[in-house]
Amino acid sequence: MPFVVYVLGLAIFAQSTSEFMLSGLVPDIAADLHVSISQAGLLTSAFAIGMIVGAPLLAVLALRRPRRGTLIACLVVFAAAHVVGALTPSYGVLLLTRVVSALANAGFWAVATGTAISLAAADAKGRAMSIVLGGVTLACVAGVPGGALLGQQWGWRSAFWAVAAMSALAVAAVVLTVPAAPAEPVRTGLRTELRSLVRGELLVAYGMNALVQGATFCTFTYLAPLLTGVTGFGAGRVPMMLVLFGAGAVVGIVVGGRIADARPFTVLAYGMTALAVGWATLALTAQSAAAAVALVFLQGLLAFGIAPVLTSRTFYLADHAPTLAGGFTTAAFNIGNTAGPWFGGLAIDAGLGYRSPVWVSALMMAAALGTLAVAVTLRRNRRVLAHASTHLA
Repeated sequence: MPFVVYVLGLAIFAQSTSEFMLSGLVPDIAADLHVSISQAGLLTSAFAIGMIVGAPLLAVLALRRPRRGTLIACLVVFAAAHVVGALTPSYGVLLLTRVVSALANAGFWAVATGTAISLAAADAKGRAMSIVLGGVTLACVAGVPGGALLGQQWGWRSAFWAVAAMSALAVAAVVLTVPAAPAEPVRTGLRTELRSLVRGELLVAYGMNALVQGATFCTFTYLAPLLTGVTGFGAGRVPMMLVLFGAGAVVGIVVGGRIADARPFTVLAYGMTALAVGWATLALTAQSAAAAVALVFLQGLLAFGIAPVLTSRTFYLADHAPTLAGGFTTAAFNIGNTAGPWFGGLAIDAGLGYRSPVWVSALMMAAALGTLAVAVTLRRNRRVLAHASTHLA
């Protein structure tokens, strides 16, 4: 695997830390800027919405531009937005920097995934994606707890300064490692490429990705109240459980990346079924400390174990337009990240208790299994048609 793929994964680590770290900084931001907790929470929503809108838009804008220059520009804007965020006394300006950061992150994601796929061997796309996605996993394990620790020691602004510094280092790494190359050659018209990215198999792949990610982050978002309110853990044990989830994710993404390219549908079938059963089991046994510990680790492993397959499938299906495929895949990922916690919150607000988000995760995985059945059918039909066309020729 080219070294530059690891550099892209580390850059994603810096940006994903920013995306998720606000969960531990919201109270301090609210107190410092004299806004409500809910207003401070909108900073996270603004980032997610910026990612959803920005990923396909920035992918289109970056399509005919040199990749290294685009990656550097996105990182510079991302770092600058965090410097402004660390300095501003205004909530409105901070909110704006979150949107700008998300747009820059979306652009980087779209180009970075396409770059990693193009530099990896033809049969190693899943492994390449596991390395890039590993940046998200490392953010969950180290970046988010680290941001919370910085916020406790030196205030929430120090976490923004740390992300800006990591982004500056990522700029230097990209300059040194990403090969200078011209923009992608124009093969077909943009309208033709966009049409190819909304055909049946790809739409199903996007939907599957969103549902699986939504299920994962639905429970992950409300894991703390589940553990303290149902399992009976003290608040001091919650960070360790989050790290345990992240440790499972690290194992999962390493193993999943190794086998993603060889047997993608086998990985998806077994992995998604196990996830659905696992979420339902956690909902039923959350009162047991032993069950909660085991299942938190296992679900992290399974959720991130199938992530390389979910992502790389879109690139196999759209290998002629990797940058656009990266943008649409990133948007699908963040739709899940936004919708899952929202559905989980609705369940809690309806008075269904802290187990209810876990049941929502199980239901979303059941829906994801439905999309897998559709994907298998569409692939079989495509192969039958291809065989018939070859036979007739």
